[in-house]
Amino acid sequence: MVSGSARIKLNWTYAATLVSRLCLSALFLISGVTKLMSPAAAIAEIESVGLPLPAPGVGLAVCIELLGGAALLAGIRVRWAAGILAAFTVATAIVFHSAFADPNQLTHFLKNIAIAGGLLHVVAFGIGNSR
Repeated sequence: MVSGSARIKLNWTYAATLVSRLCLSALFLISGVTKLMSPAAAIAEIESVGLPLPAPGVGLAVCIELLGGAALLAGIRVRWAAGILAAFTVATAIVFHSAFADPNQLTHFLKNIAIAGGLLHVVAFGIGNSR
């Protein structure tokens, strides 16, 4: 039997992981919708770094962001979704934000690495539901 203080701790843990998943998923869901609404801009951004097949790349990015973000938000296969989103986020940091001479790009790189760290925390601990 779980004591009252343990139950409160478990509920707070679940609530904190829920809020963290909401915050993390919002980034990917908004980014995916933005790419859907303005595919030409997304294609141009991919072309600007010299990646091949920019149109399919945008399609893949939209799928990863929308499906991964939705899974993370809904609590479905969160460890898998968070792992895929973490890998995607590190890849985008390396490809799009590795011009470290530009302080702005360094900040974006570090932001992406921090987001990947948060996602890896989800990979490690799931949704925080120990029931």
